[in-house]
Amino acid sequence: MTDRASRFFATSALAARVYLGYKAIALAEKRLGLKDAVERRSRHHTASARRLYDLAVRRQGLLIKFGQIVGSRPDLIPDEYIAVLSRLQDRVPPRPFAVIKRRIERQPFMEGRPLADVFAEFDEQPIAAASLAQVHRARLHDGREVAVKVQYPGIESIVENDLRNIRFLLRVLAKFERNLDFSPLIEEISLNVPLELDFINEGHNAEIIARNFGSGILGRAPARGEDGGGRGWAPVERGDVIVPRIVWEYSTRRVLVMEYLEGVKITDLEGLRREGIDPQEVGQLVIDAYCEQLYIHGMFHADPHPGNLFVQPGPKLIMLDFGLCRQLDDKFRLGYARLVNAMLTWNIPDMVRAFLDLGVKVKNPADTRVYLELGKGFTEAGHEGRAYADPDLVAEANQRMSKAIRANPITDIPREFLLIGRVVGLLSGLGKHLDSRVDMVQTIIPYTRAALEGAK
Repeated sequence: MTDRASRFFATSALAARVYLGYKAIALAEKRLGLKDAVERRSRHHTASARRLYDLAVRRQGLLIKFGQIVGSRPDLIPDEYIAVLSRLQDRVPPRPFAVIKRRIERQPFMEGRPLADVFAEFDEQPIAAASLAQVHRARLHDGREVAVKVQYPGIESIVENDLRNIRFLLRVLAKFERNLDFSPLIEEISLNVPLELDFINEGHNAEIIARNFGSGILGRAPARGEDGGGRGWAPVERGDVIVPRIVWEYSTRRVLVMEYLEGVKITDLEGLRREGIDPQEVGQLVIDAYCEQLYIHGMFHADPHPGNLFVQPGPKLIMLDFGLCRQLDDKFRLGYARLVNAMLTWNIPDMVRAFLDLGVKVKNPADTRVYLELGKGFTEAGHEGRAYADPDLVAEANQRMSKAIRANPITDIPREFLLIGRVVGLLSGLGKHLDSRVDMVQTIIPYTRAALEGAK
């Protein structure tokens, strides 16, 4: 059996097993009056999470990314899944050091030299291991402490196979969900994953994000065309958002060397409190940082799972892993600001007009119910003093949305919405971890209005 067929069979078999398990419990509860349905679901949650974790670790590639996303959504996903899958954020079983060492020594900057000629110290145990690469702490001969991100050999072919399998599975799903068009999702995945495999691209993204926040940049980057900074907005020295500096002389498409930064993982509540850091202040800082990126800069870090965000006293937010970023052009950035402003103030005419201006199309333009349900889904996330989605409200919103889409299918939606939706979802998960009480309306509206006023 080929690797592609083997990966496809393993993934499909797990999906079927998980689905049929839940279906059997639901039927037994409905028809047989099952008394211990809650306990059985809990056991099935745990067993399913462990199977997904084992499959992701064994097969790696995009399965780990999927597990990371699921494990980052305690606002929507049962606790049993979070307890198991959160380990995928930065504790994936690493590749042997010999493999990593060989990978580094084959890079052009090594010029055939041994590892010790470039690095005075190199910790053989990684400080993080994830879906595409692992990170080691090291020290250069000039004394700089650095983090060395090394891409796994052969990961490109694994990712390519996973992309083919995902395309096939989504096409099959589309046969059952005829009112949903999954082609934008397929296009988005196909566009983003290859970019994450290019560490030169990641380094440039990090520098743009740092420059936008006014963090300052040291070092010399390889030549590149026009940068992606938000036009019309001068960087402001915040000091509370930190991006590691890139060490370009030792960075390639497959190895990225950057400044090493100490911090507490954003979901480590005990660690935050031990450092005298208030989780509520962290929750506010994260939302502020992402509002500034989305509405003011236009360039945003699109992978805010807990393994990529750390905190220093202050609090100060450390952002890592810039492989998945997106630059919004000014038209979309301002259009999205108008949309969110209209949704939060519940200005229905402006909201519908903003959806249309952004290119969200439905089969029957005269029927605006889909737009209203999209707006309700966004505004319900911060109800009752929470900065995260309530699972029951989300379930209700999904039911209403499905009904509206069946009546009037969405025919086109910009790809940008998919990444923004991913960011909003992951931030909601972080809010749940932190039990964040950020006032979302009062926080977001000043940014959307600043963006719109700045464009006049």
